[in-house]
Amino acid sequence: MQRNFEVVDPLERIDVLRALASEIRLRILRHLESDGPRNVNELAAELGLPQSTVSSNVQTLEEAGLVETRAQKARKGNQKICRSTFTDLLLSFRAAAPRLAEDAVEVSMPIGLYSRAEVSAPCGLCAPSGVIGDLDVPDTFLEPDRMRAGLLWFTRGFVEYQFPNNLKTRGSLVRELALTAELSSEVPGTSENWPSDITLWINGIEVGTWTSPGDFGDTRGTYTPAWWKLRGSQYGLLTTWRVTPEGTFIGDDRISDVRAEDLDLEVHRSVRVRLGIREDADHPGGLNLFGRGFGNHDCDIGLKLVGEASAPLTADADSTLSYPHNG
Repeated sequence: MQRNFEVVDPLERIDVLRALASEIRLRILRHLESDGPRNVNELAAELGLPQSTVSSNVQTLEEAGLVETRAQKARKGNQKICRSTFTDLLLSFRAAAPRLAEDAVEVSMPIGLYSRAEVSAPCGLCAPSGVIGDLDVPDTFLEPDRMRAGLLWFTRGFVEYQFPNNLKTRGSLVRELALTAELSSEVPGTSENWPSDITLWINGIEVGTWTSPGDFGDTRGTYTPAWWKLRGSQYGLLTTWRVTPEGTFIGDDRISDVRAEDLDLEVHRSVRVRLGIREDADHPGGLNLFGRGFGNHDCDIGLKLVGEASAPLTADADSTLSYPHNG
């Protein structure tokens, strides 16, 4: 069995320690590790706990990066599928090895710092303090004030970001790449049943498509400001594309054959990341992109590059590091 180790510095990850300081959450983690992914109702039944108790504790584990969730269609609406992100959790007070710091790079990109955008209405931009420019006017995406955006949305088109390829300057080949963003579909108002095929391109190569199940407005987003009306999009799902030597994955699902070596990262000084809706998408349901000050995660777009010399995202029992979480 392949082991997936998570190494945690207790002084840097107090959130992880707090998440573990609960018998209920420990039971949830042990159950997910031993029996595999489960939805919240299944966990509640198997653990003999109320669904509301399991749901709130899963949210705490997800915020600490110990559990990943994804929405999946059910008979009635959607269900949340939960999976453990590790098999072994190691607490270590040792400083990270210099080699790993040199060969693994993480960059956060505010959602308003796109280098190119081509969008169609309905569309718009919001900062935590208020609306930017005019709603449903694509030219608003040219406003310099877009730098402050914490939420952007559009029906068709794309936004593109230019990340530095720091591993190239170090002479290290990129072994794996991961891109994380909080996303949902876009519909006037909200609808939990509004699928949208959101596609990722890297350096002009189509990496893969994730289908968002809906545009979520059932509850206010954890970080969404109070002035933003409840009938507007409130939060998305934290989604990570992983481009590995074996192909591209979202969670455990392999979504395409594109590998890191196919992206020609060794010849590009930047990593161009495009998120958008294909013209021929089966479900052209638009896109909401949540950044800091909106949604449930208060995060920028995250790009992680892992060099050849670094530990892979999943490790054998002899290794000391797996793909770290940004709680």
